[in-house]
This record gives sequence, C-alpha cells and structure tokens, in this order.
Amino acid sequence: MASGPELGLPAPDFTLPGGTWTGDAFERGEHTLSDARGRSVVLAFYPGDDTAVCTKQLCAYSSGFETFEELDAEVWGISPQGVDSHEAFARAHGLRMPLLADTGRDVARAYKVAAPGIGVRRSVFLIGPDGVLRWKHVALLGATFRSVDTLAAQLSGIKNG
Repeated sequence: MASGPELGLPAPDFTLPGGTWTGDAFERGEHTLSDARGRSVVLAFYPGDDTAVCTKQLCAYSSGFETFEELDAEVWGISPQGVDSHEAFARAHGLRMPLLADTGRDVARAYKVAAPGIGVRRSVFLIGPDGVLRWKHVALLGATFRSVDTLAAQLSGIKNG
C-alpha cells in the first residue's frame, strides 16, 4: 500500500457532496477542502455508515464537537456511501459533522486509503489552516480509531506551532 499524501505538503483538494445534521434538518451541499482554508480540518475516512466501530468513532467525534471548535477545527466524515445513507446515519445518531459521499472512492484513492472489500481504510488526516497536511494515521485493520483527545493534542500543536 502506498503511503499517501506527504506530511508538510499541500493536502489533495477535492469537492464532495454531503450534508450536515443541524438537529432540525439535514442540510445537503458540496464541500470543497480548499474552501475551508483558515481553519484546520480533520478528515475522518471510515468504511461504512451504521457499522459498529464507525458509529462509535463518529459519535465520539460528534460528542467532541466543542473541543474541535475550540481548536478552530472542522471534522468531516468521508465514506463510500451515498448522501441518503449519510442522512439516515446522521439522523439516527445525531451526528453534527458533515458526512461526505465519496461513492467513486476518488478521494480515498487520492489519499491512498482505498481498500478492496471494505471500500476505505479507517484513517484520519489533519489539514492545517494553510491547507498543508500536518498529521495522519492510517489503520491497517480499522478495528480502533484515534480518540478526540489524541486529535485535540495534535490540533493544539498545529494551532500553536
């Protein structure tokens, strides 16, 4: 497996359809990484909506929403399912971050996390406010995920570095 984007270099830009659960509605729209410049972005690639580990991971990130906000960071969940699946997933679990549909796995391939059978490897990429990749973790098996505390510590280093 290739190592993917290199730390210290610009992160591959992309635009994906998706949506965000606001508590009242699922607001659909396009999300472009370069449009988020000025804030850090946590890209959380996950294999599938409503699977055990993915649900636990995204619920943890949604519960940690204020922690990410305090660090001037956004969290975007990315998986191969379509926007309708993401809407049902977000509604069922109250997920507050954008969930993006990489149905063709083009973004997963750009980040070198596309995987046969499961679609994508569970992975996290931290993009600095300047659009540069600052930290990454790509799981081999994907049975665990990086905690909010781990991501917050890394983001704090980006913000203060």
